[in-house]
Amino acid sequence: MGLLSEGTPLSWSETQKHSEHVRQHGIRQFISLYYRLKDRTKDSLKWGDEVEYQLVRLTKSAASSSDQQQQQQSQFASQLSLVADQILPELQREEIENGGRASTLWRPEYAAYMVEGVPGEPYGHLLAHLNLVEANMRKRRAQVQSLLGSDVYALTLTAFPRLGCPDFCYPGAKPTPEGGVSCSAFLPDEVIYSGHPRFRTLTRNIRERRGKKVAINIPVYRDLNTPDGLLEPPTEHTAAALPGHIYMDAMGFGMGCCCLQMTFQACSITEAYLLYDQLTPLSPVLLALSAASPVHRGWLADTDTRWRVISGAVDCRTDEEMGLKPLERNRFRIAKSRYDSIDSYLSADGQAYNDIPLTMDEDILRQLMEAGVEPSLSRHLAHLFIRDPVSLFSEKIHQSDTEESDHFENIQSTNWQSMRFKPPPTNSTIGWRVEFRCAEVQLTDFENAAYVVFIVLLTRVLLTLQIDLLMPISKVDENFNRAQQRDAVKRQKFFFRSGAHLYDNDPELVKAELREFTLDEIVNGCQDFPGLVPLIRQYLSMSHTDVDTMCTLNQYLNLIQKRARGELLTTAAWIRKFVTEHPVYQRDSRCTEAISSDLMAKCVEITQGSYRPDELLPCTSSKTSDTLPQVISDAELYLDNRPRRNGPK
Repeated sequence: MGLLSEGTPLSWSETQKHSEHVRQHGIRQFISLYYRLKDRTKDSLKWGDEVEYQLVRLTKSAASSSDQQQQQQSQFASQLSLVADQILPELQREEIENGGRASTLWRPEYAAYMVEGVPGEPYGHLLAHLNLVEANMRKRRAQVQSLLGSDVYALTLTAFPRLGCPDFCYPGAKPTPEGGVSCSAFLPDEVIYSGHPRFRTLTRNIRERRGKKVAINIPVYRDLNTPDGLLEPPTEHTAAALPGHIYMDAMGFGMGCCCLQMTFQACSITEAYLLYDQLTPLSPVLLALSAASPVHRGWLADTDTRWRVISGAVDCRTDEEMGLKPLERNRFRIAKSRYDSIDSYLSADGQAYNDIPLTMDEDILRQLMEAGVEPSLSRHLAHLFIRDPVSLFSEKIHQSDTEESDHFENIQSTNWQSMRFKPPPTNSTIGWRVEFRCAEVQLTDFENAAYVVFIVLLTRVLLTLQIDLLMPISKVDENFNRAQQRDAVKRQKFFFRSGAHLYDNDPELVKAELREFTLDEIVNGCQDFPGLVPLIRQYLSMSHTDVDTMCTLNQYLNLIQKRARGELLTTAAWIRKFVTEHPVYQRDSRCTEAISSDLMAKCVEITQGSYRPDELLPCTSSKTSDTLPQVISDAELYLDNRPRRNGPK
């Protein structure tokens, strides 16, 4: 969840007074860190995943008084359980008692119904490590589940279908649209995790900096009986709602979604640039392939992902910054929310593809350039630092520029972009890293492990086969727009390099020859592109590993291939199908309490393995293990330790 400093949170008016102080000292902290670590090399490839869980209460509903009411009801009632602050201390007990070491690590998330789990130690460079992922995910889920009541379940669900609807949480709470932290007409402040002040502070300060509530409008899926115009009667608290759109008005609608993230340590800063850049064109591909959130606030959306919801949920730009008013009090026009796709590549080869305007703080750019920071990285940071800090603690105002990095991380960690370039922490053995942030979380540990392994293997392909996926940033942005659309796997095409130019270093030629491909063609291959999975299999053919690991990798890749072909539904498509085929669905785009509760009951069954819909999941299971095999081949050790390139060729 980013920086979790302790202290006394400041109001927005107080934070604003210190904004320039935080920016200036944050950049000085980075320059100090950069000079100490810019030449650091030979760090091994390490990586890890982050899985976020929603805690869902599923109880037997009371019998209704008539046959007609029974037809409209589910036998279940589902709510979000606000117990994260109660179970986190127990989840973190092993880590605290063992000085930071544990088999799994746990962190708070934005919502009181969420927790985040990561492996206790990063995985390494051996292929056999890939067979540990699912087993560790199972362990994490079991740990959470063991602390929950018999009617509460840890679900890896991207978005709870009726978040913000009446009685969606337990214990019950009422929204306070005329006061409180979020001033939401739908979400009570009680859904915000109370165990750390960061989350409420962010919520309040983003709203106050913006000068009004956030306004999220997602197009509704239009069915035969979908209402025309506004979906609900207008009130003074919903004035920003647009006709034909699902309206949401609080940070919790976005930050209350769950995702699947991966972080990779590179062997050097140059290799980190390369991974950051080469994974960027893959980000919208994975967003579409992992789409899992077609329902928001009880309505079917005409989109399949959380992306626009969470982008709008943390959009603190003022009307001036959005170009709706002349600049008077603010410094910049800012094209995107704090949560969005990246705006520039970092590697030397990537500069020719940076084709969208980059708003920068020119003073910070000058400081970075005069300090000798590489121009591409200087521009990247000068762009991030056009933002104000939106959370600050009184005890953290005055810091050392050489021994601390909280001011830098304050702004770095509240730029929630599709990729994140992560410098080493101060006084740490950790190297230069990149974080892949766009994938939506899946219902089962098998699926989540498959998506993680797919991305990890793609990093190996990028580094060893030396393919080049760079394209103009503007085309990546367009791909993100397409990736969010309903059933993008089947209905959209995406800009991508053709196979003839995978090893081409002529940007002008690549730009001219950029093609549009279906996800099936990108993942599985076609005449003009070899396919991501075939490239992975080419890489695997060069290595040797144990039979169980190779069996597991093949099962994961088969899932990815079938999702890309449309042979298996994405989670979003399966949820949409469940809703629209439910007996009480009225073709009005509504996901009622009865439909949502039946959906949650099925999600519990899928998670527990008692129900496996053929249209969603393959009829196989992996041979995942919680220990490495005793024998690791010399060939694999050679392959994964060989010198890696410093840039695309």
